[in-house]
Amino acid sequence: MSAVLQPLADVVDHPSDADDILPPEAIALLGDLHRRFESRRQRLLIERQARQARFDAGAVPGFRDDTRSIREASWQVAPLPAALQDRRVEITGPVDPKMVINALNAGANCYMADFEDSTAPTWANLLAGQRALRDAVAGTLTFVSPEGKRYALRPFEEQAVLIVRPRGWHLDEKHVHVDGERLSGALFDAAVFAFHNAAALMSKDRGPYFYLPKLQSMEEAQLWEEVLAQIERSLDLPAGQIKVTVLIETLPAVFEMDEILHALRTRIAGLNCGRWDYIFSYIKTFRRHRDKVLPERGQVTMTQPFLKAYSDLLIQTCHRRGAHAMGGMAAQIPVAHDAVAHDAAMARVRADKLREVTAGHDGTWVAHPGLIPLARDIFDERMPTLHQHHIGREDVLVGGDELIAPSPGSITRKGFEGNIEVCVRYLAAWLSGNGCVPIHGMMEDAATAEIARAQLWQWLHHTDPRPQAGPGSDPPSGQRVPPVCLDDGTPIDFVLFDAALLSLPSRLQREQVLGLDRVPEAIGMLERLTRADTLADFLTLPAYERLDG
Repeated sequence: MSAVLQPLADVVDHPSDADDILPPEAIALLGDLHRRFESRRQRLLIERQARQARFDAGAVPGFRDDTRSIREASWQVAPLPAALQDRRVEITGPVDPKMVINALNAGANCYMADFEDSTAPTWANLLAGQRALRDAVAGTLTFVSPEGKRYALRPFEEQAVLIVRPRGWHLDEKHVHVDGERLSGALFDAAVFAFHNAAALMSKDRGPYFYLPKLQSMEEAQLWEEVLAQIERSLDLPAGQIKVTVLIETLPAVFEMDEILHALRTRIAGLNCGRWDYIFSYIKTFRRHRDKVLPERGQVTMTQPFLKAYSDLLIQTCHRRGAHAMGGMAAQIPVAHDAVAHDAAMARVRADKLREVTAGHDGTWVAHPGLIPLARDIFDERMPTLHQHHIGREDVLVGGDELIAPSPGSITRKGFEGNIEVCVRYLAAWLSGNGCVPIHGMMEDAATAEIARAQLWQWLHHTDPRPQAGPGSDPPSGQRVPPVCLDDGTPIDFVLFDAALLSLPSRLQREQVLGLDRVPEAIGMLERLTRADTLADFLTLPAYERLDG
């Protein structure tokens, strides 16, 4: 059932279990935000489609001529609040009560409570997450497991700083309608959290703080600026009280980092290398460019030239403007019953965090509490100061070519089949209401599943033997496109794809994977998405319509 917002705060109907989360005043706030900003959001989403059409036709992203003055001018963002000065280790995860308690207690500097990539947005999950965060801010949150284990928060002074990630501009909230239109998921998540918690957080000098995902342009950042300013006015907060960090996790956005910082300059605290979504965005942006096909996911590390250029430029840009340059996610998780695999995973984490702190990042992300001590030790040893804004990285000379450079590497049979397994297992779990899934020693979320799904589409559709016309290194008209092949020379085609899909259900049945009853549905979705003529923008858009609740 939906909440229907008719003139101002007149609620015609809404789920009765949401009364505490959507009192009339919150309904009025959501209605006002929708009516002010929905048309802008839709125009920006249309511009995304137009931009992608230009890329499909052969264009490549680049720095904007019309904003050159912003990039070349001398300016800085507003001073950072004390609570966001030291962010050397941040933990991320979904918003269920147990995770909220464990993350706030885990010893990280900050906890990013994620309504986006690691939360399947069922209505029950969204309400439970908002209630958990509200109670956590109030200091009353507890949780008792089915086994009877009790979880409670540590004293406030010992907790991580809370930062909330709302959903991106592209996602709707199907349970709430205004004037017959779906509300933006981003507006729902951010406004409801601020409505319940802004005053309490401000009294503790703790925010509210947000992580803003999947922006593609300065105009999208400007929309957030105006939305947050309106929330401040509606809730009687001082201008600039709400602080944000922006994830640079789309390829178009890396060319507008100065502009994004400038659009949010009175409230932005930093930019983050959202590496997994960034890799997905690279694939999606260049889905029709044969010369930009990436190797298997395991080989697309931050040492690849285009990813190193992205990280270096982000550090240089942020430090020039007085903002944090946050490092990316370590998705590995401790391996409890395999010492060799555990040591190998921790060695990869250690090397990644050492690379980040040496490059000049001001902090990093981990997905599991067990990685916090390792990451903290590395940053404490190499970063004795609160941050590294003093490292200007004047040595960085990154242009457009470096940011889109092709990646060397190969595709193994294991890598190809692993992408199929990750997609099916993640989709099955997501459709069952779980947005964060451990698979083979990695904490997979929507971003990592998107890489696997987009790679499958790109590899298979560049195998098409029909004559091609298009951008990049496509051959002259009338010639055939050589197929993408495995490292043993086997062409990647739908015969290979179908064989891998057919062998999967019985194995997943034996392993009793999460969401087992949704595996056939997940396989059907992956097959349709992969066979489609056009790569779908986001896996979660069609999946959301099939999500229960």
